[in-house]
Amino acid sequence: MDVHAQAEERPRLSVRPADDFEVTGTGDHASWQRAEWVTLRRRQPEGHPYESRFKMLYSNTGLYFLMDGTDRKLTATMNEDFMDLWNEDVFEVFLWTDERYPAYFEYEISPLNRELPILIPNFGGQFLGWRPWHYERDRLTRKATSIIGGPKQSQAAIQGWRAEFFIPYQLLRPLQNVPPKPGTKWRANFYRMDHDEGRRTQWEWARVGNSFHEYERFGELLFQ
Repeated sequence: MDVHAQAEERPRLSVRPADDFEVTGTGDHASWQRAEWVTLRRRQPEGHPYESRFKMLYSNTGLYFLMDGTDRKLTATMNEDFMDLWNEDVFEVFLWTDERYPAYFEYEISPLNRELPILIPNFGGQFLGWRPWHYERDRLTRKATSIIGGPKQSQAAIQGWRAEFFIPYQLLRPLQNVPPKPGTKWRANFYRMDHDEGRRTQWEWARVGNSFHEYERFGELLFQ
């Protein structure tokens, strides 16, 4: 295998199990000590020089995520869920649970704790997001954000922000290969978008091309 092919090899992450716990937005729960930080790569070399990273755990009822990034300005104005959050500061997770089917789950969360959970059928690059039906009770996510070095206000000067969230397996129905068991493999990707100073910078875990929706390039999750 040549050096270029090695460099583009899909990233892999071993996901450790944990008991259920409450999310606070800070990532202070002891369970997070079981997971290592994973760095996201900046897609634009000339982009904002911020650091971005994430952690992931899984329980008997769902998936836990902790995403963290340095920042200088909180660029977020949208005050409702299911808005076009990707046009402002946002963390994103894409979960492709079964490679037999071109459908995956996308989750976005803003510094203001607004969310966009959608299911994406993707047929040869033609894709569209579908909102969850009966999004209530055990199908609801649990989510919280925290701001570092400033207030949780639009356009505030800050030093960074974190998002901590739980995605229940019930919300992923009827995607296949859910819930995961020890030895289960999923494909996934993790992203960040930042929009300071009128410029957009993006970060990724697995390298994709022009679109975040190039699911065949996603990385691999292996559940322990």
